[in-house]
Amino acid sequence: MEQANLLASEVSPYLLQHAGNPVHWRPWGAEAFAEAAQRDCPVLLSVGYAACHWCHVMAHESFEDPDIAAMMNAFFVNVKVDREERPDVDALYMAALHAMGEQGGWPMTMFLAPDGAPFHGGTYWPPEPRWGRPSFRQVLVAVHDAWRDRRAALSERGGALVAHLAALAAPQTNADLTPDDLTQASDTLLRLVDPVAGGLRGAPKFPNAPIFRFFWSESFRRRDPALRAAVRGLVDALCAGGICDHLGGGFARYATDAVWHVPHFEKMLYDNAQILELLASCHAETPSPVYAARARETFAWLMREMKTGEAFAASLDADSEGDEGRFYVWSAAEIASLLGDDAGAFAAAYDVRAEGNWEGVNVLRRITAPGTPAEEARLAAARDRLFAAREKRPRPARDDKILADWNGLMIAALARAAAIFEAPEFLAAARAAFAYVETNLRDARGGLLHGWRDGRAGPPGMLDDYAAMARAALALFAATGEPAYFNAGRVWAEEALSRFGDGAGGVFMTAQDGGDALILRPRPPADGALPSGASLLAEACATLHHITVESRWAEAVESLARAHAGEGSAIVQAPLLLAALDCLNRGGAALIEGPLDDSQAIALADAALRAPDPAVITLRFDPSLWPQGAPGDRPRLPQTPAAMMCRGQICSLPVADPVALRALLATA
Repeated sequence: MEQANLLASEVSPYLLQHAGNPVHWRPWGAEAFAEAAQRDCPVLLSVGYAACHWCHVMAHESFEDPDIAAMMNAFFVNVKVDREERPDVDALYMAALHAMGEQGGWPMTMFLAPDGAPFHGGTYWPPEPRWGRPSFRQVLVAVHDAWRDRRAALSERGGALVAHLAALAAPQTNADLTPDDLTQASDTLLRLVDPVAGGLRGAPKFPNAPIFRFFWSESFRRRDPALRAAVRGLVDALCAGGICDHLGGGFARYATDAVWHVPHFEKMLYDNAQILELLASCHAETPSPVYAARARETFAWLMREMKTGEAFAASLDADSEGDEGRFYVWSAAEIASLLGDDAGAFAAAYDVRAEGNWEGVNVLRRITAPGTPAEEARLAAARDRLFAAREKRPRPARDDKILADWNGLMIAALARAAAIFEAPEFLAAARAAFAYVETNLRDARGGLLHGWRDGRAGPPGMLDDYAAMARAALALFAATGEPAYFNAGRVWAEEALSRFGDGAGGVFMTAQDGGDALILRPRPPADGALPSGASLLAEACATLHHITVESRWAEAVESLARAHAGEGSAIVQAPLLLAALDCLNRGGAALIEGPLDDSQAIALADAALRAPDPAVITLRFDPSLWPQGAPGDRPRLPQTPAAMMCRGQICSLPVADPVALRALLATA
């Protein structure tokens, strides 16, 4: 293979960031491992993503250094992977890193035998020894020497790690979960909540959206106000803290401290999708002008900065001009010069200090309660002036690849939030993004692709892509009543179960023929910052069960829970899967029958779509569009437009008034 950096022709912006390194990077694939076998040397696998600050740091310190690069080229075959483009590779070797006793994170650096077996790894290594960590140079030499002199020990360790990974990937069938299991899981997680600052205790602070989505569903099942208060505590903290971009909208990935003050400034599409859903859920139960404002600001940011074609880009970088957060922070002098007489009121509201509130500069966060309409209008005008000035700064880089799973999360969030925030533009954007993904992210056989950029296809679709897009299609079906969305959701859920199924009720991340150079097919990881593909699929299947009343969908949810929720204390790692199980067992369909363009049918549908309980599935049924009858073969209503609440084959008496429907759903 050519002794040169081979990343210049790749699709991923992250890989292209490294195309000019003196390191002889190879993309992931069988060719790299064949080269390692021919050279009889290990593979150095480096995994990161385009918006990752510490990935940039290690790149500047080590991968751009000619001496370090020469060592890497001499000792190893070097493979660079974008974790967003290849989440299967990332998940597999992250599990190996955890098995080594390392905490994990990015950049991830793993050393592999030519057969792909991992034997050593870590995350960021500095170019010189510091913070009690060896230098990257020292690590390279030590691994090279060990491969030369102690290969048998490395092979033994690699074999043990592969056996461990195989055990993790083996089909599992645990006991059926009971309501008591859900109660114990939510109680355990609730003890981790920060009652003062919101979110989970400690630092850094991540939104942990799947946990709080589980709390939200549990609050309806258990009628426990502490669960609802935990969700509102998180959402209030997100809306006020420095993790929120108070000028441009949207939310950063996490806060580096325990009080949501200083963000890690990268913005991810998947975080903003999940936060938008939490905003909508809270607003549906108790409307708040703050929640509505943050939702609309997030949408404005999405359309202004993230739109790619009709779909959405993956992320915005944390860095600009070589510094983390420079685009977003302010000095008090800058604000005073731009706002003049309004600077004092703005500084008091947004914690602007002469000495700075973080490393000599100011991260904007709202520290005062909302004021009078006149005061808020004055602050809004000040934000507009600062935003206009900020727009002239050099911008953080954008990773503009389109990922099917992350777009699916945002499409579902927009479709669900549209009715709650009375924002038809949300729904229009969701429709357009769905059509773009459905049309463009297709392989030669018609299957989904995982990614797409600049007219070029990325890897084949994985479990998360099919599950997230099935869920998105069903959210659009609820919002519109159009059968095409139902059909798409049903087909993608069926394909997810068949392509990724393990034969025992569980699923793998990759299809049988989709794991090039992987030593084994990895299981979907637990719910984390990103929801697990198994959890997303379970939610889609629960929704399909309530729409169709077909037992196969209920069986799929129960099988996924047995295979992926674990047992005992481990089930807390699958909160969104537990929420899907609750939806299956407690939920039902709010059936609205009538023409889709009928004003009364629309009003009834809006009432159902605004139900705060996530176990209420909206099913709009226009008889003219369903010549074979309503999904689930339910009886026609004697007079329409009308609505009823159905669980299985048992339905309430019909109602024709939205107020009556809201009352019915509130007691369901």
